[in-house]
Amino acid sequence: MSERITTPFGFETTALEVVEGVDLSGRRAVVTGGASGIGVETVRALAAAGAEVTIAARNAEAGRKVAAELSAATGNDRIFVAPLELTSQDSVQEFVRSWDGPLHLLINNAGVMATPLTRTPEGWELQFATNHFGHFALTLGLFGALRAEGARVVNVSSAAHLSSPVVFDDIHFERREYDRWQAYGQSKTANVLFGVEAGKRWAGEGITMNALMPGGILTALQRHITREDLEERRRLRGAAGKPMQLKTPEQGAATTLVLAVSPLVEGRSGLYFEDCEEALPHTEGMPNGLAAYAHDQEAAAQLWQVSEETLKIGEQA
Repeated sequence: MSERITTPFGFETTALEVVEGVDLSGRRAVVTGGASGIGVETVRALAAAGAEVTIAARNAEAGRKVAAELSAATGNDRIFVAPLELTSQDSVQEFVRSWDGPLHLLINNAGVMATPLTRTPEGWELQFATNHFGHFALTLGLFGALRAEGARVVNVSSAAHLSSPVVFDDIHFERREYDRWQAYGQSKTANVLFGVEAGKRWAGEGITMNALMPGGILTALQRHITREDLEERRRLRGAAGKPMQLKTPEQGAATTLVLAVSPLVEGRSGLYFEDCEEALPHTEGMPNGLAAYAHDQEAAAQLWQVSEETLKIGEQA
């Protein structure tokens, strides 16, 4: 077993601090959800380090506004915007078709959280469709561009993966009562399992994939949650001896940047980081950590198969 990875960074580190002294000139990155929340800070840090960055955004107009602001702030005029709606396979494939040339960094950052029960036109539960299926299709679609340069793929997961494994016999809540936190949790577990299986399938391709928990951050991700809901969750965690500490978006993006640029994770896949270092295995009483089911090899292989079958796509390798 490889030694657990730690870094000089921690809970309070910001994304810009992670990339200090890092030169990403000539590197090309895509950040989904790069027009809001920690996505903005991820784009800011990558651009500040000299990378060409494409913001893949559902709202292209908002993306263009952010791109202009970040170009002015960083002095990097190579920040672009492309429309991407992760729940639409047509939109995903249009993004893939429009991409030209190599891709060095794919940051699967976009997501939705704790939405009311909503289904896509295909009948898929919205959170799983957005947080996993959309990114799965995007990543496989960009496989050729990623393989060309030995890229890193980073999946933004969450400590909420501790709420639920992927329930394969009823992913879309067709036979059980809908629970928005379990739905969110299983989609975040899928983000981790995706990297576990990619590490096996793509080991010889030079592509790595890892996942992370950014931390508790108040952003637009919580738009479906009332302040009362948030306070109740904080109260319950505090009562259980697991107080919730909040980060700024700048701090929340730091772990993403560690997985994107640190030499410490070179050639490694299937990892799960929190607070800028590899997470410990979750045990009873821990507020965070990695659940055993989120790095289960059989579950990872099953998820890949289910995803391919659902999306009617084959592996691009």
